[in-house]
Amino acid sequence: MRATGTAAALLAALAAAAPAGAQDDSAVSRTALERRIAAQPGATVGLYYRSLVAPDSMAIGADIRFHAASTMKVAVMIQAFRDIDSARLRLDERLPVVNAFRSIADGSTYELDRADDSDSSLYALVGRTAPVRQLVELMITISSNLATNVLIERVGAARVQATLRELGTDSMVVLRGVEDGAAYRAGLNNTTTARDLAILLEAIADGRAASAASCGRMLQILLHQRINDAIPRGLPRRTPVAHKTGGLTGQYHDAAIVYTRRRPQYVLVVLTRGIAQHEAATQLIADLAGIIHRWHSVVFPPRD
Repeated sequence: MRATGTAAALLAALAAAAPAGAQDDSAVSRTALERRIAAQPGATVGLYYRSLVAPDSMAIGADIRFHAASTMKVAVMIQAFRDIDSARLRLDERLPVVNAFRSIADGSTYELDRADDSDSSLYALVGRTAPVRQLVELMITISSNLATNVLIERVGAARVQATLRELGTDSMVVLRGVEDGAAYRAGLNNTTTARDLAILLEAIADGRAASAASCGRMLQILLHQRINDAIPRGLPRRTPVAHKTGGLTGQYHDAAIVYTRRRPQYVLVVLTRGIAQHEAATQLIADLAGIIHRWHSVVFPPRD
């Protein structure tokens, strides 16, 4: 676990409070979180923690709405697997890889720029086909924008939105694919709260987002995430984390299911905006994750 000086001091205070009861520990942890957020100039943070081993949660700004950025890809993945469960789609089905999409704002055509995409490999397949399995993995593990738009064209944003409500979210909105500039300028954006992202991840962890088999596959995909600069950075090394990051200028997010001893232990979502430097945003998220993980480990020690 790597923490800044501020976070290290807060973690030390938390450790000193370890003998206290769970309620006292929670108060100490919340104070540590709030102090670390306050130490980051200009930051707006939405944080939601939910234990998967006990009825316990913690929320700080959990209902503040943020641009969802690439965290909305979790919702697209869930819809893809629900469609697989209902035989509307197959993992080995090959979809046309195109790079021309219609804006939901004015119907104009736009393309994605491979230079702005975290994955460039899929662009070599434009004009050909790729299997759903590959598209979902690229969308989640390396956050491919092109794979996302190909998939959302297939499953439909409206159906993704209906699934979000069915799973219990009340604020998350998925209107479109990514890089729709006309829609962005018109304010037609995908948005979320920390609480709603946590609801989705908990549904995957509990096997409710889709069939048990499909939820297991989604967890494995999330565990193979290659972008690990935020929540995993604040945890003990080699801690398994099934998660999805997302970011755009001035905003960075991470939404995670954290494991101990190969079992999902808790969900943690941290959304941020107002931090100009990417490194500062990822360090803040890592520090908050470290505080939560230390508190959770004290209150809910792992058992065989």
